[in-house]
Amino acid sequence: MNEILKSSTSTGDVRIGFYGGVDSVTGSNFLLESSATRILIDCGLLQGQRICSPENANPFPYNPEEIQALVVTHAHIDHIGRIPKLVRDGFKGTIYSTKETKQLAEVMLPDSAQLLQQEAMSCGTFAPYSPEDVAPIFGQWEILPYYAPITIGDFIVTLRNAGHILGSAMVECEHSAIGKILFTGDIGNSPSLLLKDTDTVENINYLVTESVYGDRIHEVVDSRIGQLEDVIERTVARNGTLLIPTFSIERTQNILYEINMLVEKGRIPEVPVFLDSPLGAKVTEIYRAAKTEYNDSVRKVMEKDDDIFDFKGLRVVASDEESKNIGTLPGPKVIIAGSGMSVGGRIIRHEKEHLADPNSTLLIVGYQVPGSLGRQLADGAKEVLIGNDSVPVRARIVSVSGYSGHRDLNGLMRFVSSTSSSLKRVFVVMGEPKGQQFFAQRLRDYFGVDAIVPKSGQVVELS
Repeated sequence: MNEILKSSTSTGDVRIGFYGGVDSVTGSNFLLESSATRILIDCGLLQGQRICSPENANPFPYNPEEIQALVVTHAHIDHIGRIPKLVRDGFKGTIYSTKETKQLAEVMLPDSAQLLQQEAMSCGTFAPYSPEDVAPIFGQWEILPYYAPITIGDFIVTLRNAGHILGSAMVECEHSAIGKILFTGDIGNSPSLLLKDTDTVENINYLVTESVYGDRIHEVVDSRIGQLEDVIERTVARNGTLLIPTFSIERTQNILYEINMLVEKGRIPEVPVFLDSPLGAKVTEIYRAAKTEYNDSVRKVMEKDDDIFDFKGLRVVASDEESKNIGTLPGPKVIIAGSGMSVGGRIIRHEKEHLADPNSTLLIVGYQVPGSLGRQLADGAKEVLIGNDSVPVRARIVSVSGYSGHRDLNGLMRFVSSTSSSLKRVFVVMGEPKGQQFFAQRLRDYFGVDAIVPKSGQVVELS
């Protein structure tokens, strides 16, 4: 049963339901409703030790037929992964996002559906939807550019640049009775390597904010490319293999861009680099076409380098057979493959082959959800289970947080500070429980704002 928390001066008219991205980093799903309007913000997969947690196949805690609109913050699977199920279960409203988010969803969701079906078959469970459920959703999907307000029922909805990945947006919803509500989605770690900075926001009354790194501080971003250079050089010197598990969106393109820079400047030895991710290759094509979304620094580089994601030694791996053969090739090599948390994809094959090799290196460049293989490796596991095989971990494990697409504690505090004077309440979501509580307390201490960590299924009425 949903818990309803009322403010002391509640109108009883506008409220937010927290149905995903609560008590967890993944599964973003929030319901904003008034007496006349129901708007979903995101509809993502809950992820953990597997690509998809069994809970994703459960019925939604609301009636999809009663939702007028779904507004999508960005195209990561933990924000879009249950949209096909939502439509299959009766949602007939409009899906809104930026153009780039829709383009990315068109390649991400078919891939996700295949992986979910394969996982369900191997585990003897049910997938939340089938591959056939994906195509119909795009008939309901419309483009909403940044800064172009639309009216949905009694809310005025505007997308603002989140700077997290290509096309990512914060969703501002204004209601005449209670003011502005902002759903941050994931807030970019500006300045981004490729993209424009996250927008500064002001005059927000209610804030629903992510907190992935709500209790942690990133390394200095400027040291990132030096760390990558060092890892490549040391692995090549040992004649080993460098494994880089990456998310197909943004992280893959960041790594390709940085290696391109190192190759162009002659800072690393010649070594074959395999992009062993068909999905990552498709996403990179979308990034190539989105030149207007890059920051000024990247545009200057593009004046001299017409393809910032290609370089001597790069090999894009298409077939699964080619992927299997990479491990048989002699000499040092770099393998970039999905998934970013080592819970599926081709990286699993390479980890199984190389984690026991003390000359090889695993480079972790993104957040690892608790329970995932990536998190086990990041936490120093000496032995891991891959499929049915126990694999000793003798390879060097290196984590570089400078590639994170999320803001750390200090960055989150700076983001909130620009609108702290107008805030009535902050809802801290999309983080690990410890980080959520720490960040909420920091907001209370520094800004005197009413900051709470909602419970799963809780419904909060706004005053």
